[in-house]
Amino acid sequence: MSDMNDYTPELIELVDNDGNKKVFEIIDADEIDGEYYYCMIPSVEDEDFLEEDCDIVILKTIEEDGEEILASIDDDDEYDRVSAYFIERIKEAFDEE
Repeated sequence: MSDMNDYTPELIELVDNDGNKKVFEIIDADEIDGEYYYCMIPSVEDEDFLEEDCDIVILKTIEEDGEEILASIDDDDEYDRVSAYFIERIKEAFDEE
């Protein structure tokens, strides 16, 4: 059994269109139908945060001005398909433990 103390989260700081910074923990990433997506949650900020429900955030990589960036998914069907994919992977990961 792995020791939870050995876990080091993969964190990423994102800046929204208004210049606000927020840190997220990447919990999964994968290529789906030729596009690359990241599934993440807000980073743990304090002990109270651990008792709250949080939503997953799914972003995809796009190229803008020759640079790869993370962007929101505007198409509802695409978002539903990709979120279902990640939710299933998360469930499978917890079932294995």
